[in-house]
Order: sequence, then structure tokens, then C-alpha cells
Amino acid sequence: MSDAALELIGLTRSFQQGSVTIEVLKGADLRLARGEIVALLGPSGSGKSTLLQAAGLLEGGFGGRILIDGVEAADLSDQARTNMRRDRLGFVYQFHHLLPDFSAEENVVLPQMVKGADRSAADARAKELLEALGLGARLDHRPSQLSGGEQQRVAVARALANKPVLVLADEPTGNLDEDTAAKVLDEFLRLVRSQGSAALVATHNRALAARMDRVVRLEHGKLVEG
Repeated sequence: MSDAALELIGLTRSFQQGSVTIEVLKGADLRLARGEIVALLGPSGSGKSTLLQAAGLLEGGFGGRILIDGVEAADLSDQARTNMRRDRLGFVYQFHHLLPDFSAEENVVLPQMVKGADRSAADARAKELLEALGLGARLDHRPSQLSGGEQQRVAVARALANKPVLVLADEPTGNLDEDTAAKVLDEFLRLVRSQGSAALVATHNRALAARMDRVVRLEHGKLVEG
């Protein structure tokens, strides 16, 4: 076990558009300690989502080094990368991406069962998280029966269900009104801290970012503090 949940060292990423090469990441460096919650700021198009995709081992084509809980991503087979995402990472997106035909509880149970948990333990964990997020009376509701804020709370519970080492959140409250966004973020931060996970949260909202442990900004393809 490493004392760093995430290390990005000299991370680069470029894309080709016709004859033009667009360099999005130009040697980004970042270290997240276990249990640390860091806000990632940057204007639209600056590469925040690209950086999160790298940290989440969601696509290839990156230069530099990516270490998750001390494990070098480049050394992992495709199956090992899949297992890493399943076992040690949690994801929250701007849009909840819940499974529409399953209840709130089932959406939180499923990732645990994929990891190998038995149904009774997965049910207990799902109820614990959803009740902590104020959804104890909505366990059997499908996403279409929930408000936007409630759906995002289910997405938070799903991301935390397997007690990941690292949670990656891409504008997790960007689709919510200001008051709901603040409440969902409060609950997200409280639960992440209570289970000792680290989190990297991309946002454009400086007020929300200021409530996290540290802020980094993506500027011209590199990360700077503050």
C-alpha cells in the first residue's frame, strides 16, 4: 500500500486534427495523498476531463507515468487495469449514468456484486450509503422517479460502494442548481472523508473548490497549485 493514492508524473496527451497536432497535456504532475480531496480547476477545453480519463485508466495514448496506490499503470495487463478500475477507483460524472431499469438500491448493489460481494452484504452497504445520503425512503425508486439531485446522490453512493482508494469526479454537481449542488457536494465530501478515500474533483466552481483540501489549476497543459 502506497501513501499516495494517485501520482501523475510528466503526463502528456496530444490529439491529431487533420495536419494539426493539439497538445492538451504537456507534462502534468500531481500527487494525491491517501484521504486527500483535491479540486481540479480549469476553463472548458483545458483538458480536465482528459486528465481524469488518464487517472481513471479509461483510455490509452498518454505519455508519462500514472501510479494508482503505488501501482504503475503501464505494467498492468488489460484485465489488471479493469480490475484496478473495479476494485480501487470510483467515478462520478456530471450526468449520473444510472441504469434506468434498476432501483436506486440495485444501482449501488451491482458494482459490489461485480467485485464479488455476496448479495446480503451488498444490500447492507447500499442501504447504509443511501440512507447516509438522505435516500432511505427512496431505495426502491428507479432513476426516472428521482429528482436530479437524488439521482446524483445515487451516483455518489455507487462510486463509493466498493470503498475505493481514489474517487474521480468530473463536474459532479455541474448539472444541478446552486443549492442542490452545495448539498450534494457536502454529502460527497463527508462520505469520502469518512471512509478515507482520496478524491480528485474537476469543477469550474471556485466556491465549491475552496471547500476541498487543496486546489490545482490546469493551465497550458500543466498543473499549478492554487
